[in-house]
Amino acid sequence: MEDLRLDNLSGVGPVTTKKLSDAGIHNIMDLIVRGPVELSEITGMDKDTAGNIVEKARLALVEGGMISKDFVSAAEIYKRRQEIGKITTGTECLDLLLDGGLETQALTEVYGEFGSGKTQFCHTMCVTVQKPKEEGGLDGTVLYIDTENTFRPERIVSIAKAYGMEPEKALDNIIVARAYNSAHQTLILEEASQMIQENNVKLLVVDSAVGLFRSEYLGRGTLSVRQQRLNKFVHLLVRIAETYNCAALATNQVMASPDVFFGDPTRPIGGNVVAHTSTYRIYFKKSGKKRIARMVDSPHHPEQEVIFALSEAGVVDPESDTKKKSTKSIKTPKLETKDTENEISTSDSDTVIDKKIEDNSDT
Repeated sequence: MEDLRLDNLSGVGPVTTKKLSDAGIHNIMDLIVRGPVELSEITGMDKDTAGNIVEKARLALVEGGMISKDFVSAAEIYKRRQEIGKITTGTECLDLLLDGGLETQALTEVYGEFGSGKTQFCHTMCVTVQKPKEEGGLDGTVLYIDTENTFRPERIVSIAKAYGMEPEKALDNIIVARAYNSAHQTLILEEASQMIQENNVKLLVVDSAVGLFRSEYLGRGTLSVRQQRLNKFVHLLVRIAETYNCAALATNQVMASPDVFFGDPTRPIGGNVVAHTSTYRIYFKKSGKKRIARMVDSPHHPEQEVIFALSEAGVVDPESDTKKKSTKSIKTPKLETKDTENEISTSDSDTVIDKKIEDNSDT
């Protein structure tokens, strides 16, 4: 943290440092996250000065080995990607879909209709990220930005118990920020950098990312403004994930497209702005009591579907539900025997009654 202080940069004195700190920029990494254009807007600097400061910050991080150089070989990128952390989902099916789990330095977007399991997936990931690395977690904490008041600590308790973890410790490792409007939602994310570093945050959850923007900007007249501000938010989310080496998970709402006559009319909100920014895009949909997850967009994952289920342990493999049902059915063989005996006795009595009726009719 001492090496990342703002006053370590040449040309950044006490006055500039105070101005940056008042704007929510506390270290060199924050300069990279916000960028020269935003830096100019929030501090009142001219764009050239802001650009020079950001460039100095980038060079300092390159020298420190925190970010890559301008020109690197594909072999070096491949080697770096082997060190990227992955958070297990706790299920074999979703881990297969994500090639090992939720990736750090990337934004994973999950969209689907209500009740498809988006929030349950977020709650499960809040617990699995706290597991040690040898068990598929990152031994880190969570920053949960709740925009729809859907975070439930009771679910964290039940999921933690299912994984054999201490519920109180699991709750202590989750920092929840309730966002009340889209501007507040963006502000929380802008001020999150210091909290991410101090608390070893390895998972950043936004549930949902587009809901408040959708409710505030109504009609076609506000569409352009909404997309611009939404674009700023999702790009900030991606830059934070890349800079601080944490995984970003965002849920998204859907709408029904009326011009689709064949196939699935469900479309995610946010348009191309969200679609292009998300590193991985997954579609959750209902299928009876089961759920289907489909990889819609990914730089290297194949487009495939997997089936999962929801239970007290969060998201689970469907095989575990089948095993429970089969176990329950094996436990009750006596009841089935009694039922068959009753059926036999009932059918016998019916035969006797029919015989009496036939005898009476003959007489």
